[in-house]
Amino acid sequence: MTTYAVTAATGQLGRLVVEELLERGVEAGDVVAVVRSPAKAADLATRGVRVREGDYSRPETLPAALQGVDRLLLVSGSEVGRRVEQHANVVRAAEAAEVGRLVYTSILKASTTGNPLAPEHAATEEALRDSPVPTVVLRNGWYTENYSASLPQYLATGEVVGATGEGRVSAASRADFAAAAAGALLGEDALVGLDGGAHAVHELGGPSFTLAELAEAVSAATGQRVAHRDLSEEELAAHLRGAGLDEGTAAFVAALDASIARGELETDPGALEVLAGRPATPLATVLADAAATRG
Repeated sequence: MTTYAVTAATGQLGRLVVEELLERGVEAGDVVAVVRSPAKAADLATRGVRVREGDYSRPETLPAALQGVDRLLLVSGSEVGRRVEQHANVVRAAEAAEVGRLVYTSILKASTTGNPLAPEHAATEEALRDSPVPTVVLRNGWYTENYSASLPQYLATGEVVGATGEGRVSAASRADFAAAAAGALLGEDALVGLDGGAHAVHELGGPSFTLAELAEAVSAATGQRVAHRDLSEEELAAHLRGAGLDEGTAAFVAALDASIARGELETDPGALEVLAGRPATPLATVLADAAATRG
């Protein structure tokens, strides 16, 4: 039997991938949930999932976590500035464990984008290219939840403010990206690279929208009129500072919007839908669910 491991399995994405594998018929005993705090995965353990401690920053924990694993999902770390070293620890452990496939969650257009989040992903991708482990890189776009979580702010201010111009965002829900990750672990076609080799890269995202279209969708989902206000990158940074963000964080967020304006977070939804085995969740659905949750 094939053994599948998911890192960060108690996180928002990792837990969904574990659930997706189980829903697709993988036996719980063939799934390994790699987590920093096993106690947080007690519910998975009671269902028969094998829970193992594994911390990206503590490489001594990783050999035991990956023992006997055939296919591994490496969910990218959340500690910006430390991720290259952390990911390298997992890659080395996967090599030592003779993992047969490593799937990594990267970012759209990692090798060419000016997105400030990309350099650590690009460095990890380079390490994977140099690794003997066959790899599948999932270059994920934005989560639709990045926007639905901001519903209270949109409604309180009556506007969606950004510096994206006519740039489009190919966002998809976490569940969509989790389904694609499960497909990359389970499917054989996912491993075929463009050059026929064993290093495949998939650019993933859902149907695209502009922030103006987002504002219209928010209005429709909530019944409250929300407008779109587009600023320059510099104006957005100043706006964010005025809202209480420090200078560095404001500049960082504005740079993310500038990346969208350059078209760096737009892609065709076809690749995600093939890996996921279903269409991406519409923006309207995610917003409607978020609005209903708010009551």
